[in-house]
Amino acid sequence: MNDLLRPSLYGAYHEIVPLGLATSRKSRETEIVDVVGPICETGDFFARDRRLPVVSEGDLLAILDVGAYGSVLGSNYNTRGRAAELLVDGADARVIRKTRELADQLRLEKL
Repeated sequence: MNDLLRPSLYGAYHEIVPLGLATSRKSRETEIVDVVGPICETGDFFARDRRLPVVSEGDLLAILDVGAYGSVLGSNYNTRGRAAELLVDGADARVIRKTRELADQLRLEKL
């Protein structure tokens, strides 16, 4: 919910792909899954009933084409830091905004 609200908010579709596979996506076994976030809320999902290659715990997934709307709709809901932002240009990727840590959030708070 805090990282990418668009699917929950209005059903936006973002392609999701496993990273670092040795074999091509087409040659892998697939299954229909829900891809959800870490917050225990019914609206915390990235995809529902999506056919994806079978992955294991610890495998990484990339949610593609998030863009500026993904960033501006993000929040610190439930005191979760915002995700780092990467710019991918062909085979080159670089961090353009670091992960926001709890200390970064609390620095602006007045108690």
